[in-house]
Amino acid sequence: MSADVTLSGQGYGKLYMGTGAEALGDTANHHEFTLNGERHSFTIPVSALDAELDCAGWSIRREQWYDHTVVFQSNNIPADAFERCHIAVTLTGGSGKASVESRAVLTRKDGADFAQITWSSPNYTYMLVNGEKYSPVNTEGNSSFEIPVTLDAEMNVVACTVAMSAPKEIEYTLRFDSKTIQKEGYSY
Repeated sequence: MSADVTLSGQGYGKLYMGTGAEALGDTANHHEFTLNGERHSFTIPVSALDAELDCAGWSIRREQWYDHTVVFQSNNIPADAFERCHIAVTLTGGSGKASVESRAVLTRKDGADFAQITWSSPNYTYMLVNGEKYSPVNTEGNSSFEIPVTLDAEMNVVACTVAMSAPKEIEYTLRFDSKTIQKEGYSY
């Protein structure tokens, strides 16, 4: 992912995603400004959402790096930024026989992230996420659910399967990796 950042003025001539000390030895990854009216703008890579990231700014006047910490909050991203995006998801827990498709569709609704995940079986009848019950969004094929997700964190969920002699709730852990977000038509 990348972000377009416009500063409040023209004090920094370049940014580096890391510390100032790291920037000294990595000139290939300095991000130069473009002028946006009276202010400097930068396009910088974002390795994760909702996490503290080191970002150093090169002071034009003092000719030295200044270290900062930035957080790109997922709840501030406009809904259309996630239209038809995909994200990598990993599943752990259960007996190890079930799986989910490693690529989920990511959307944003009412300031929250949602992903549509598809199980390796048509036998899942509901999921519990943060105590809320979610029904499948499809009637044919493998069970698919649209659930709220937290990016870059382990999420404990429960899924009910009827593949056994009686319905059984099974605990799983899902992880959605924001570094893998791709617009539709691209692969990772």
